Amino acid sequence: MPSVAAPDGVLLVDKAEGMTSHDVVALVRRQLGIKKIGHCGTLDPIATGLLLLTIGRGTKVQDLLMSEDKEYVGTLTLGTATSTQDREGEVDFYQMPPMVSAKKHGGVPLYKLARQGKVVEREPRFVHVYRYTIDRIALPEIDFSVLCSKGFYVRTYAHDIGQLLNCGAHLKSLRRTQSGRFDVSNSITVDQIKELPREEIAQRILSLPQVSRMRGA
Repeated sequence: MPSVAAPDGVLLVDKAEGMTSHDVVALVRRQLGIKKIGHCGTLDPIATGLLLLTIGRGTKVQDLLMSEDKEYVGTLTLGTATSTQDREGEVDFYQMPPMVSAKKHGGVPLYKLARQGKVVEREPRFVHVYRYTIDRIALPEIDFSVLCSKGFYVRTYAHDIGQLLNCGAHLKSLRRTQSGRFDVSNSITVDQIKELPREEIAQRILSLPQVSRMRGA
């Protein structure tokens, strides 16, 4: 099918659980017939919520958008640490923080090395938490929200809380609600992307001038 005449810009997508960020990119490429699409800030398959897709010349501002602060809501489970710091890992109270991330070592994502049973030395990353709240306590589960800087791993946040409490913990669920000035409430869902005509999807793309205004630039 011919490609749709879509503006260069950013599409806000509400990622569904069970999909990788690349899955979402592939879906939008297929639905719009546009090849030049990237994404800002990888979300794990268990995570849902705001994923910014950069389209056409929008890819030129990808690094800028990725550097902005992000807000998450999630649930951690006390009493059990896992090898991946989330519910998909094996129970293991004695492992070092896992190598399950998109960060690269020698050009290879750490999660791919981890699947091969390989471990490499990682340097701590300086991150910042600007705000956090405890929203529900129903032991062993705790609901929380956190506003954090780029490079903050919420899985590790849950894991570290478990270590501080000397009981272990892992991340049960996670949802990204904000990235910079962009909010998940303004995003298009994966089901809508699958069902809507490509012209209607294209209309949801924020133009570069709109993106600039929303960022206050």
